[in-house]
Parts: sequence; C-alpha cells; structure tokens
Amino acid sequence: MKIPTDAPVLVTGASGYVAGWLVKELLEAGVTVHAAVRNPERTDKLGHLIEIAEQAPGTIRFFQSDLLDTGSYTEAMKGCSIVFHTASPFTVNVKDPQKELIDPAVKGTRNVLETALATASVRRVVVTSSCAAIYTDAIDCQDAPNGVLTEDIWNTTASLAYQPYSFSKTLAEREAWKIADGQDQFRLVTVNPSLVIGPALSKVPTSESFNIVRQMGDGTMKQGAPKLGIGAVDVRDLAKAHVAAGFDPDAEGRHIVSGHNTNLLELGKALIGKYGNAYPIPRKSLPKWIVWMLGPIVSGIPRKFVTNNVDVKWRADNSKSKRALGVTYRPYKESMEDMFQQMIDAGAFRK
Repeated sequence: MKIPTDAPVLVTGASGYVAGWLVKELLEAGVTVHAAVRNPERTDKLGHLIEIAEQAPGTIRFFQSDLLDTGSYTEAMKGCSIVFHTASPFTVNVKDPQKELIDPAVKGTRNVLETALATASVRRVVVTSSCAAIYTDAIDCQDAPNGVLTEDIWNTTASLAYQPYSFSKTLAEREAWKIADGQDQFRLVTVNPSLVIGPALSKVPTSESFNIVRQMGDGTMKQGAPKLGIGAVDVRDLAKAHVAAGFDPDAEGRHIVSGHNTNLLELGKALIGKYGNAYPIPRKSLPKWIVWMLGPIVSGIPRKFVTNNVDVKWRADNSKSKRALGVTYRPYKESMEDMFQQMIDAGAFRK
C-alpha cells in the first residue's frame, strides 16, 4: 500500500506506547506528522520521537493539546487529511473512575472529533478503541455467537462501579460513532486491540501492559499465574493496523486487532526458554480458588472478576483485520521476549 505524503496527519497522544510505533511507521513512510502532546517541552518524554524523525524521511511537529481542553487540537489539526486519535488513559488502579477514565476518554473523543468536523481538510479519523468496548469479562464470550467475539458485539456488562476502564472505552467509541454517523465529511474507522504487548520505543514506558509483565519477572508470580483469559497483540503489528485503517481507501467500521486467544499463564510461560533460569517466571497455574480467596486481599481484585475471567477461555475473530487491513501477527513468544529484554535492559528487575 502506497502511503500519500502530500498532506500532514495528526496523532493524538503521540508520546504513548502504541502511538510511538505508529509515528515511526508514518515518519519512515515520509509523512509529516503533527504530534499532539500535553507538553511539547518535555524532551525526556519525546526524545525517542525526535530521534526517529532525525533518521526518517518524514517530519514531526509538536503541538500542545489536552483531551479536556475544548478546541486545543485546532492548531494541530490544520491541513491534516487523517486524524489518528490514540490518546486515552489506560490504567486499572484509579480512585475516581469518572474523573480519571470516563471524562478523558469520552470528552476527549468528542473534542477531537468535533475539531475534525470543523477542519475541512480531514477526510478520515482513526480511533484507537479496544476489545474492551466489545466485552468486559472473558465469560462474555459464552454469550457471543459460537462463543467468539466479533465486531458486531458491544460491551453491555461494564459500568462505573465494575471494570470502569472497559466502560470508558465503550462510551468513548459509542460517542465517536454517534458523531461520525451524523456527518459526511470524514470516514471513521476504529481499531479494537486486545492486550498490547511488545517493546516500547520510549525508554520509560508507562503502559499497564508493562506492569503486568513486570510481575512475571520480579517474583510476584513465582508461585504461579492465573489462567486469566485474554487476547494479545504485538504493538508493532497494531501500529501497522492503524496505518492501514488510515490510508486504505476501503477501510471501514470496527476491527478486532488481536493476534492470539490466550491467557496470562501462557504469556508468562513464553519467557521460560530464554529467561527461566535467571528470573522467577511463572511455570504453573495458580488455582482459581486461591485467586478468588486472596485476590481481593492481596491485589484488590474483585471476586466477580476472578469468577468471570480465571480459567475462562477468551476467543475473538480477527479475520477482518487480516482481510481488510492486511495485518499479519507475529508469535507472542517474540513479543514477550522483546518486551522482557527491554525491561531487563532498563533495570526493571534490580533488587
């Protein structure tokens, strides 16, 4: 697919984990990237993007923007043909889910899409949604046709009180489609990834994914890991999916971007061959009854979550992403090893 370079594109949350690889793909294709970030002066958080731009044919320009500041994307969006909206909080430990998750996700999406409506050059908007907008718990797969999640399904089980992150992604994507369906200026395409794994371009990655993988090497999961049903996708494969969603003229609708139907234990076991002798990688399943009993006490995990996800298989149909976006998925062993090695190099497991 030839990527046109005659007009700039906007990437919101450009300093993020997924956005970093997307920006790299765009710069290496020769595109001018308008990178919307909270503070363009924070070179410690943007240095990796500046370095990539120096080695690539494309150009990067930084703009100060904030999800909750109405109109703050106006300048960054000027002249852009495509908007990649990746900015949204991904965290599970929150004190005020409305303030920390719902408002930034929903109001931010509204802010970006309404600015796109007011920017005549914008012809496509790609929103980074999530499989969390399709399901809350792995047990939800049992209610899906043939037990498999598809793009036709929407999350109906998350709430402000239970799984608020999933609730935020659901509300944000619904808001995006509500705005998009009421206009004919631009086409909306959404990308719905599962758990994102693989190396970060930033030296100090902040994604929740790294907190999970850290526990596989710091001894937290030494006694075992729960068979928590999830999907997983490499961040580099996800970035390529975004590019196709933005530039393929036929791309439309929602796309489940998930390379593997798996669980937390299997992801951990992928590290044993290379790192098992040096690090306390989980090798066995932690019994569900133990997780159910101790989860709320040790980790603050609700027992409802344990019941609905541990020892419950997660399945999703990624055929549309392969067919429509041309995504090919690398083995999760490669993703996990690359991610773990980066964390070792960064000193994540030092005593």
